[in-house]
Amino acid sequence: MFMNTTDYYRKLGQKVIYQIYPKSFYDSNGDGIGDLRGIIQKIPYIEKLNVDMIWFNPFFVSPQNDNGYDIADYYKIDPRFGTMADFKELEQRLKEIHVDVMLDMVLNHCSTSHPWFQKALAGDPKYRAYFYIRPSKKDGSVPTNWQSKFGGSAWKKFGNSSDYYLHLYDPTQADLDWHNPDVRKEAAQIVNFWRNKGVKGFRFDVINVTGKDTNLRNSTDPQQEKKLYTDTPVVHTYLKELNQNSFGRDSSIITVGEMSSTTVNNSIAYTQPQNHELSMVFTFHHLKVDYKNGNKWKTIPFDFAALKKLLFEWQTELDRHGGWNALFWNNHDQPRALNRFGNVHEYREKSAEMLALVLHLLRGTPYIYQGEELGMPNPSYSEISSYNDVETKNAYNALLKKGYSEQEAFKAVSLKSRDNSRTPMQWNATKYAGFSTTKPWLMPTNQAKINVERELAHGEIFEFYQKLIQLRKTEELIAIGHFEALFAEHPQVFAYRRFLNEQQIIVLANFYEKETSIEIPKKLQGQVSLLLGNYPFKYNEQLPKKLKLRPYEALAFKPLS
Repeated sequence: MFMNTTDYYRKLGQKVIYQIYPKSFYDSNGDGIGDLRGIIQKIPYIEKLNVDMIWFNPFFVSPQNDNGYDIADYYKIDPRFGTMADFKELEQRLKEIHVDVMLDMVLNHCSTSHPWFQKALAGDPKYRAYFYIRPSKKDGSVPTNWQSKFGGSAWKKFGNSSDYYLHLYDPTQADLDWHNPDVRKEAAQIVNFWRNKGVKGFRFDVINVTGKDTNLRNSTDPQQEKKLYTDTPVVHTYLKELNQNSFGRDSSIITVGEMSSTTVNNSIAYTQPQNHELSMVFTFHHLKVDYKNGNKWKTIPFDFAALKKLLFEWQTELDRHGGWNALFWNNHDQPRALNRFGNVHEYREKSAEMLALVLHLLRGTPYIYQGEELGMPNPSYSEISSYNDVETKNAYNALLKKGYSEQEAFKAVSLKSRDNSRTPMQWNATKYAGFSTTKPWLMPTNQAKINVERELAHGEIFEFYQKLIQLRKTEELIAIGHFEALFAEHPQVFAYRRFLNEQQIIVLANFYEKETSIEIPKKLQGQVSLLLGNYPFKYNEQLPKKLKLRPYEALAFKPLS
């Protein structure tokens, strides 16, 4: 290990990471698309928030069929976003305010426009071996019955041949074969290139989907199918090797793996420092508690009991076994958490602050997605043509084929579309939200009431996030303390205890608009020091036996007795 365990966790636990979707942050040149110079112009805003690192979604050369996750050149900035000189200036300007850069590494697949795939199409055997290219079955059908995550078969004809290539996502995203050591060398080389540019963080997109077998076989059902290529033991081998050959050579670097359908035990192994794999993992179980029977497009009210159980289990087990959580409610692939777990109409501020407090005081490293600190909700679109996302459009058409009416299909995708989080950052109340001088690639809809200008002048959510970030930096208990679930069976309250030696912090949050109350255990009654709350604390720092929680009320306090 590079440092003792306490120092290692402190390094991770004191940091807060902000996610920027470059295409939607700020447009500096009036083409309707956000860019690197736009981010440079907004550095004073980033400095005000006081985060430690920014995760940037991909801005590499790409046909943009999946908004940059179909990479055609890992070493160049896409001209629509800027130049390498712009990137270097951005990195340097952020370093001046003590903010590091985290880049998105999309290494499970590449664009079919990438030279590797084009050389494979031209017949080069070296590059054919970079991909999963398989012959059709004897009857001419595709090699396996696997389904793409974006709908339809996961196989597409390989050029004019009778072979097929695997694409677990869009047909223009060909899966790379990590069994091939040349592919793994390419991955390490890409990481090292950006390390040499000053990058201090790497987020690895769907990295545990690299764990496919060499012998691909038919599945029996969708759940079993995922297990054929996701989160398999070989992923640990790949990550150890990548760590050793690239980012692991610098102990200051932070890594996070996006883990599809992973398990607690695997995530502990991915993140235990002695294993030399990753710093932390993104897991998604807690963001599927409003799926009906696991179906993303069939929405039900979120299951609060399931949400608590999942978060409590992951917190407890990773704490107990030395793993590390990446904490998040929002990202570029998820609808806004405020629409899912809060109340965007009557209690937008209070529910946004409640969600923030619950997340930021957990054990792990918190991530804030752009606009979350303003309480931005989903856009209010009324027709499918307003959306850009390939997954959304494919799902809409698939639902129509299943017999849904246009209204039913639209409602289903509008609630869960990835574009819900990709609308432009809302800087002011103007027509294009101060994001651009021309029509943006995706339209904002609620900027009249929710925007940076108004929030900084009159709002309370941004300031609440500032306080949470400051708490994490100054309270060692929050950064490295242990976790214990409280009131696990309460139907409305999310509560937990963080503790370290003789110190403890209690977090209590009402997840609903209906008032509720809890019986405070005798050992916690008495004098407390309030750290933060989203309402005025009405008990004069003396906790009663019965504590009432107002709609979406959340508070964190230290017992003094």
